[in-house]
Amino acid sequence: MRTYSQFLEQLRSAGLRPTRQRLALSKLLFENGDRHVTAEVLHAETQAANMRVSLATVYNTLHQFTSAGLLREIVIGTARSYFDTNTSDHHHFYFEKAGVLEDIEGDDIRIEGLPDAPAGVDIKRIDVVVRVA
Repeated sequence: MRTYSQFLEQLRSAGLRPTRQRLALSKLLFENGDRHVTAEVLHAETQAANMRVSLATVYNTLHQFTSAGLLREIVIGTARSYFDTNTSDHHHFYFEKAGVLEDIEGDDIRIEGLPDAPAGVDIKRIDVVVRVA
């Protein structure tokens, strides 16, 4: 189990000010290993833990953590995003009926015939989501 000081250091190392809300959300997100979470699920967890954090603050914090490299956003359609605490190169199965993501190791998928990136930009990452019923 991680300590308060480890969460504090994680935020500072990412260039984020360790506010009360960020520390509380860090604890929920990172204390039990890798996971995929939506903003709504994380907000429900804050409510169950008697934390006073608005849904807007949860969304803002998740996007700040993503920008700082602490999370990876996985967009599933126009209405659903998951945030992944595992920021390594990997892909996902998406179980449509259950609304659940599961990791696929990065080496388990080979991509051939990738086009060259447009002039002036580099390919940052390739995200593959395999949808299963």
